[in-house]
Amino acid sequence: MKKTATAAQPSDASVQDEAWRRALALLDQDLRRRGAAEKTRHAYGVDAEQFARWARMQRLVADTVTPRVLRRYAAGLTEDGQAPSTIARKLASLRALFRTLVEHGVLDQNPADLLSAPRREQRLPRVLKAVEVAALLDRIPADNALALRDRALFELAYASGLRAEELVNLDVDAIDWDAERVRVEGKGGKTRLVPAGEPALAAIDRYLKNGRYALATADSPPALFVSKSGRRLSTSDVRRRLRVWARHATGAAGASPHALRHSFATHLLDGGADLRSIQELLGHASISTTQVYTRVESARLRSAYARSHPRA
Repeated sequence: MKKTATAAQPSDASVQDEAWRRALALLDQDLRRRGAAEKTRHAYGVDAEQFARWARMQRLVADTVTPRVLRRYAAGLTEDGQAPSTIARKLASLRALFRTLVEHGVLDQNPADLLSAPRREQRLPRVLKAVEVAALLDRIPADNALALRDRALFELAYASGLRAEELVNLDVDAIDWDAERVRVEGKGGKTRLVPAGEPALAAIDRYLKNGRYALATADSPPALFVSKSGRRLSTSDVRRRLRVWARHATGAAGASPHALRHSFATHLLDGGADLRSIQELLGHASISTTQVYTRVESARLRSAYARSHPRA
C-alpha cells in the first residue's frame, strides 16, 4: 500500500536558525530605536551573532538559555584567552539581546541579569601636564591649511574635552561665537553645549578664514574639519595627525585624543571644578564614569607625598 505524500517539515536546525535571525533583527531594531551609535550597533550585533552561532551548535534557542548556559559560554571565552574587557563587552551585548527579547514578549525573564562580568583591570587614564599640552599645541604652526586645521582641531579637543568621534561630527554651524561654546552631538544622539575658550575659538577662526576654504571643495560636507581632499575627517585621521605633532613635543609622545580629553577633565578637577560639572561637560551618562578622575587625583597626591614627605 502506497503512503500518501506529505509536505516536508522544517528541520530543528532551520527552526533554530530562523529564531536566532529574528532575535538578532529585534536587537538591531531596538538599538536603532534607542539611538545607539553605529559602532555600538555593529559591536553588539557581532557579539550577539557569535553567541547565536555557539548556541545553535549546542542546539539551543533563546528560551532554553539559562544563567548556567551563559556562564559556560563566558568560561569558554576565558579559556580562549579573551581579555576581561572583551568578555565584559560581549556579556553586555547579551544582556541587551535578552532584554530586547523580554520586552517583545519572547522571553519572560532575562537570563543574563544574573550574570556577573569579569573584573577588569582599573587602568588610570594617561594625563598630560598643562605645560606638556601647551608644548604640544604650540608646536603646531600656522603656516599652511593643514596645520591651521590641526591647531584648531586639537585646541578644541583640549579646551572642550571632546571625543574624537564628536570632533569629526562637528559642522561649521556648531560654533556659537557669541556664547563662546560648541554644540556637540554625543553618544546616543544626546546634545550638549560645552564652553570652548578663547584660544580654541581664535584657532578655529584662523582656520575658517585662512585654511578651510583651501581644503573644501564644492562637494564638501558642512563638516567643520575637512581633509586635504575636502571630505569629513575620520577618527583615525585625528589620531594619526595627533601622533605626527606629538612626536615633536616634550612629554607628549604617544598622546591620543582620549589623553587630551582626560587631561581636560583632570585639569578642571585640579582647578576646583566639581565632579557633577565635569560629568556634564564630558557628556557622561553616569557620575560613576566621571569618578575615575578622583582616582587620578588621588594617585597624583600619593606620588607627591612619596616624593616630598620625610617620613613617606
